[in-house]
Amino acid sequence: MRDVDPVGPLKRGLEILEVVGRAGSPPRPADLVAETGLARSTVDRVLSTLAETGYLRWKGRDVVATPRTMDIGNLYLSGLDPDGVLAGRIARLAGELDESVVLAVPDRDGLRIVGQSRPGGSLAIAFKVGDLLQRPFPSAGWELDDDFLEPGLVAVAVPVAVPVAVPVRAPLQAAALIVVSHASRHSAASLQAHARAAVMACVAEMEQLTAAQRQPHPDETAAPSSNGHLKARLGAEFLQSLDRGLDVLHAIGTRAGGRTISEAAALTGQARATARRALLSLTALGYARESEGRFALLPRVLDLGYRQVSSLTFEELARPHLRDLVVRVHDSASVVVLDGTDIRYVARAQASRIMRVEITVGTRFPAYATAMGRVLLAGLPDGEAAKLIGRSDRRAFTDRTLTGAAELGREIATARDDGYAVVDQELEAGLRSIAVPIHAAGRGVVAALNIAAPAAREPVEQMRERLLPELRATARALEADVAAFTRHQPLPL
Repeated sequence: MRDVDPVGPLKRGLEILEVVGRAGSPPRPADLVAETGLARSTVDRVLSTLAETGYLRWKGRDVVATPRTMDIGNLYLSGLDPDGVLAGRIARLAGELDESVVLAVPDRDGLRIVGQSRPGGSLAIAFKVGDLLQRPFPSAGWELDDDFLEPGLVAVAVPVAVPVAVPVRAPLQAAALIVVSHASRHSAASLQAHARAAVMACVAEMEQLTAAQRQPHPDETAAPSSNGHLKARLGAEFLQSLDRGLDVLHAIGTRAGGRTISEAAALTGQARATARRALLSLTALGYARESEGRFALLPRVLDLGYRQVSSLTFEELARPHLRDLVVRVHDSASVVVLDGTDIRYVARAQASRIMRVEITVGTRFPAYATAMGRVLLAGLPDGEAAKLIGRSDRRAFTDRTLTGAAELGREIATARDDGYAVVDQELEAGLRSIAVPIHAAGRGVVAALNIAAPAAREPVEQMRERLLPELRATARALEADVAAFTRHQPLPL
């Protein structure tokens, strides 16, 4: 690769994203100054740019990564396993063995986890996709480890020949399939004996499946950011070369053969010279690799916030959106999930009012009597929703509560058609609520977003007109975060 002096703002922006991504607790600007050695004015400009473009957000005086940082890591992971066949086979192996299974690729002096599955139970191994394991790649055949990463863990590892995920001159790149257990269950030798047949079958199937799937695959590249208005508004506080470099990082995309300079320039709308310098900078910094004029992502992009965000709970994912919604509408907002015949609150933001609805995370209510419950039931097939209604107690909480199976069925059908539900004083006299669904790709409706307010404040039609657009906007923003979060891991409901 030719020598290049990396673009300064891009280098500093990526360095700060890495520091934020690996921080044990949200850092403050002073922490970033100490960690990077950069001037405070430089850190402030980088943070301003990354916050304005959605990669970071402020939490009081602290800085945290947003789910948008997962998009870059998702592009790399999708390039490695575009059809999800590796993830599916890893999950099956974990179930067959009742042990944790990890797929990792070489990354500098360690192994980067790019897939994992673990059984339930109190002794589950807490690995995450994106974690960097400080251990060498297994050289050949089976490798046994009676002291894997920490005392009490045992592991066996075997190489897997998979088609290239980044452009290298060799036709194959090895990944490592690792089965991890506890010393209370196995020694490394007994784990090998227990796992050998299933692991060898898994390796053979993975190699066969991935060889078959490496046909041209739809790209997952992002459109140009069109952030010129931010430069005009923020002036020197907005680092345009950092923004453009991140656009190029997205544009490399999931194409197994990588992107040429001309392709990256066309996808981002940048001049060829600008895109070229960004690509060479990303290569020099270890986030991309060049081979025969084509550039592709390297596993190091998972350090850019992916690991921090992937450890969030659903409550932590939803809470910033709820806070923003409450600021706009001045009423309390919640996210709930369906739990049997009940709804269960999993996230909540309280409005600062003298008269307010006091509910905490974990609170449960019967689904049939709430707007959130009707939205969630509307997301189920008719037969399943009817069964849940049939199993519900269906007592009347107020003289307005609907309890008949047929009338509740009609309300649920209406909620399905309208995309929202309003419940007016059916759960509690004087309390009215409006809810919309939260969708996840491939899973349909996974949660409901709700605003509750005193009924006496305004007519129901006025409440609907005031709150429904805000609810829908917040739902779309949360769904975008859920989509990034769940692209290569489950949603922690």
